[in-house]
Amino acid sequence: MTLPMLSRRRRSDRSNFNFGTVVNWTRQDFVDRYSGSVLGLAWVLIWPLVQVTIFTLIFSQIMGARLPGNSDTYAYSVYLVAGVVPWTAFANTISRVTTVFLDKKHILSKVRLSMPLLASYIVLSEAVTFAVTMAVFLMYLIAFGHPLGAGILFVPLIFVLQQVLAFSIGLICACLIVFIRDVKEIVGIVLQLWFWFTPIVYVADIVPEGIRGWLELNPSMLFIESYHQIFVHGGMPVLDDMVTLAVTGGVLLAASLLMLRALERDIRDFL
Repeated sequence: MTLPMLSRRRRSDRSNFNFGTVVNWTRQDFVDRYSGSVLGLAWVLIWPLVQVTIFTLIFSQIMGARLPGNSDTYAYSVYLVAGVVPWTAFANTISRVTTVFLDKKHILSKVRLSMPLLASYIVLSEAVTFAVTMAVFLMYLIAFGHPLGAGILFVPLIFVLQQVLAFSIGLICACLIVFIRDVKEIVGIVLQLWFWFTPIVYVADIVPEGIRGWLELNPSMLFIESYHQIFVHGGMPVLDDMVTLAVTGGVLLAASLLMLRALERDIRDFL
């Protein structure tokens, strides 16, 4: 096979992996996740329904948890769900993108795919799960008569910005894990600590003054607080936080793509 033919074949391999392929991989991701189960893809709806039901009913009615400064019976449950749902998508995206090259090495070794595009199906998969869970959450809020403000229109934008950040962090870790397999365990530990360093199950006001300043350096605060503003207080996201989140995500995305471009040949060799 001549060099021009090889070049055309490589371009063809890359062009075959387009957005349609990402959609198909996303669909297959859900099929594989629930393969062998009787209810199949129905679990995509069942799991969010169970999760939101536990948070809204168990914490508010049985445990009697209350949000400080708010007399609404369901205020703490709303606060909790508004933080847990986006955090779950954020953390899952980081952890799954981190291992995507190792998980798909049998494909990468046979077909010359665009590696960033390969990892992007995880973002779409988590977006579908987030959308279904949020739809269930909104149904509960409407059923409970919880007020919803115009800020809810910004939820898709906030989600996109947080996922750009998550994808970028995951892609950097995906490059490193090929050479240092301990990265997977490190990411797991960091995400656990990161969760508890973010006001999701508690409010920031209860944090000691000496530590509260460090919370401002937590990038997840930029989107978690916006979700709380929208769903708990019926307000709008903080514009400065959204700008900071967009800039941070954009810089990290550029850095991750440059890193992958520089290491791609070595990554493929190691895989």
